[in-house]
Amino acid sequence: MNIIIGSDHAGFGLKEACRRHLSETSNHRVVDAGTFDCASIDYPRVAHQVAQAVANGEYERGILICGTGIGMSMVANRYRKVRAALCHELYTVRMARMHNDANVLAMGGRVIGEGIALEMVDLFLETPFEGGRHALRVSQFD
Repeated sequence: MNIIIGSDHAGFGLKEACRRHLSETSNHRVVDAGTFDCASIDYPRVAHQVAQAVANGEYERGILICGTGIGMSMVANRYRKVRAALCHELYTVRMARMHNDANVLAMGGRVIGEGIALEMVDLFLETPFEGGRHALRVSQFD
């Protein structure tokens, strides 16, 4: 699977942990959209880049991390064909994939710890969309 990951300065440390984890434990192709250090940046720039790439079909999934995940998810969901889910624990990740076919995971680097974040990323990438009645509902998003 092709994955694009990005963060602002507040999510930089968690993004790096997630990127390393995916590189070391999976066969997924992971592209880093930045930021590349802890210097302050405007999160919408990265969110637009990741969301546009997912919306265009260049990447199957995206991961966005800022301080809370709120701003990143708000920007990403402005794009047609992007279904960004702001999650802070495993249950909502599972449901976002199974029932909503989420293709972007948004997380808060100041809200969740590294251990749970890595589990969330794995679950996000492994959980299939159930389809059926959920597909009908997802088709009504746009």
